[in-house]
Amino acid sequence: MTPLQRYIAEEIATDHVDGLLSRREAVRRLGLLGLSTAAATSLIAACSGNKEPTAEAPVTSSGAVTASAPPPGADTAVPTTPVTWAGPRGELQAAWAEAPAARGAVLVIHENKGLNDYIRSVAGRFAGIGYSALAIDLLSGQGGTGKFADPAEATAALSKLPPAEAVADLRSGLDEIARRVPGKKLAAVGFCMGGGMVWRLLAAGEPRLAAAVPFYGPTPDNPDFAGSKDVAVLGLYAAQDQRVNATEPVARAALEKAGLVFELVTEPDANHAFFNDTGDRYDPAAAADAWRRVQDWFTRHVD
Repeated sequence: MTPLQRYIAEEIATDHVDGLLSRREAVRRLGLLGLSTAAATSLIAACSGNKEPTAEAPVTSSGAVTASAPPPGADTAVPTTPVTWAGPRGELQAAWAEAPAARGAVLVIHENKGLNDYIRSVAGRFAGIGYSALAIDLLSGQGGTGKFADPAEATAALSKLPPAEAVADLRSGLDEIARRVPGKKLAAVGFCMGGGMVWRLLAAGEPRLAAAVPFYGPTPDNPDFAGSKDVAVLGLYAAQDQRVNATEPVARAALEKAGLVFELVTEPDANHAFFNDTGDRYDPAAAADAWRRVQDWFTRHVD
C-alpha cells in the first residue's frame, strides 16, 4: 500500500469505528481499495483500539447536515462555472469562481471524495471575500468526479493516484490561476486528502505560493520544505483527529527547519473534516473560527 492508500483506508476504517459507516459498507469500500476481507477486518481492529462502533446503520458524509446557520462565507459566495485547460497529461477540469475585484487567488484542493458541490461552494466562498478560486478535479484523468456514480469508487480511484502526478496537476492549476488572475499572489487550500496535497506541494518546492492552508491534512514522510521558503503556512487541526494529529510534529519540525513563517492551530473539541458542512463531523464553531483565521492569514500574506 502507498501512504495515500493507507491514509484513505484508515479513514474508512475510522468512519466505521466512529459509527458513520456500517461494517459491511466499510469492508466494501476497503475492498475497492484492494484489501481482502481479512485485511479489512484487521485494519478495522487496529483502528478501533478500545473504541467500539456506536452505530451499525450506514450514515455517510454524503448526506446533508442540518445546521442552525449557513456555513461561514456562504452569505457572500459567488457561483462557480466549470472550466477546462490542457494539463501535463491531458485535459484538466475544475470549478472556477471569479472575485469581482480580486485581491489574490487560491487553488482549492478537494477531499478524497473528489470535486463535489461542497468543494465548489468553498471556491465560491473564497471568491465572495475577494480571492478568485479554482477548485481542481484530481480525477480529471479518469473523466472527472462526475463520471463516478458510486462516490466510494471515486475515493478508490483517488487512492491510486501517484502523488507526483497529482502535484503536476496542482502546479498546472496554479498556471491556470496565474493566467486568469495575472499579477496577484497565489495561495493553496486543501481539505483532508487535499490538505495532504498542500503539504506535498510545499515538499515539491513550489515557489509561487504566498500562503498555504492545509486543513487536517496528513504530513508526508520526511518532508523538506526548503524549496518553498517564501510561503506562509497556516495548518489547521482538530483536537479529536488523533490520526492526522500524529503527523503534526513532523510538519512543525520541517517548517522550523525550512525557516518558514507558520502557525499550527488545533480547534478544540472538533474532529476530522469539521469544516465540511455536508458531513457528519461538521462543527459550526470550529468552522467559523477557522474561516476567520484563514481570512486574517490571507490579509497578511496574500493581499
